[in-house]
Amino acid sequence: MQPVPVPQIQPAPYPRTRTAVIASADRSFRQRLSSTLTDLRWQVHEAESGAAAWTEAENWAPGAVIVDSWLPDLDLAEFLADFRNRFPRTDLLTAAGVPANESQRGPFRQELLYALRRSQDTDTAAWNSAQELGRSTADQPQLRSWPAIPSAPVASSGPALCQAERQAADEDGDPASGEPKTIPLPGLLKTIPIRADSGADVNLRTVDRLPELVGNGPAMLEVSRRVRLVAPRMTPVLIEGPTGSGKELVAEALHRLSARSKKPFVAINCAAIPEALLEAELFGHTRGAFTGAVQGRVGRIESADGGTLFLDEIGEMPLALQSKLLRFVECNELQRVGDNETVKVDVRIVAATHRPLAEHARIGTFRADLYYRLAVFLIRTPGLHEHPQDLPLLVEHFMQKLGKDAPVKRVNPSAMDKLATHDWPGNVRELEHVLERAAILAGDNAIVTAWEIDFGLSVN
Repeated sequence: MQPVPVPQIQPAPYPRTRTAVIASADRSFRQRLSSTLTDLRWQVHEAESGAAAWTEAENWAPGAVIVDSWLPDLDLAEFLADFRNRFPRTDLLTAAGVPANESQRGPFRQELLYALRRSQDTDTAAWNSAQELGRSTADQPQLRSWPAIPSAPVASSGPALCQAERQAADEDGDPASGEPKTIPLPGLLKTIPIRADSGADVNLRTVDRLPELVGNGPAMLEVSRRVRLVAPRMTPVLIEGPTGSGKELVAEALHRLSARSKKPFVAINCAAIPEALLEAELFGHTRGAFTGAVQGRVGRIESADGGTLFLDEIGEMPLALQSKLLRFVECNELQRVGDNETVKVDVRIVAATHRPLAEHARIGTFRADLYYRLAVFLIRTPGLHEHPQDLPLLVEHFMQKLGKDAPVKRVNPSAMDKLATHDWPGNVRELEHVLERAAILAGDNAIVTAWEIDFGLSVN
């Protein structure tokens, strides 16, 4: 009897030490990191999904693979585990610089970490420089309304701008007047080339917008870019912007793109809970801690352990409670109301406010030490008047959303013209409600006209 041959498992090819694969759905991140590694004499291959990264690794046997915190087609943990088994000699890193294969440290690990830091810190430094420039020109002592986000200028390496670049430049408006131009054109490109300056270094790249954030204007693309940069990190984030501009959507996107996406996302509105109950709501309480506390309860912070805690309207938090929150932010320990023991909790804090919190910290109505710990990384959500070119996309998005439970209605040109003339003090949330009201007023008609566009009572 002939023995049954045992199939031979082909070993993974020996890695090429200065070849790297970058796996990320974020094209701008891939381009930045690829440029830095190329300057360091690496051969770089880009992959926009986990499956594509696997194929590149099979074809090129890279010495290093850098994987973003989220893959559009594969579970990240399963991908990393399978990849380690198939390519045990490859230096495997996440986009946050965390080794995913401790048994294999490549000879050029420090170069990889340097490239990751440079590709991320360059954009942060550019933004901070722009913010400092804006602050230096405004020295009034009183509280001010939100300034418009400065749109990044469009650059081109050729003798003339391409069509998409010219369109983006037109949308930025007239620099002399400071007023953006309203161009209600549907079908704008998903990505618009923008330029970011870091010292004397100028790089042209494209930014992929997040699916949660509707709009292709430079202001909205800047929000998407900053979310993608900071999401993989543990860095605290402060989201500032006017009411109704989508701050909670940004917080949810930060959680979705982070390594904590499978853990809880817990949101609490600091302005919606009475001051007397807010401490117990945040930190929890023991039985009998106060009148009506018939049993103990875990607070919102503790329930977010391992995940993300979203503190909406943090500017409304009482000063007395801010000091207790500061203690938690510093040491990740909390004390329930009525308890003497401390509890260790691991959460990432994302806060949001419609107030210019730096001004409030300066005049003493918000604790400055807490502000500096929450505002390690700033994201500003623009008001709708700052990106009017996105109005047609937003209208289409909300009409499709309203059409889930009823036939989809269409907004005719006269109604769109009326929408374009409104100043939108309630921002995107107001637009959604105006369109819902219009769809109801239209009744069985499939077309929404200017007659059904009712802005209601204005709030001054």
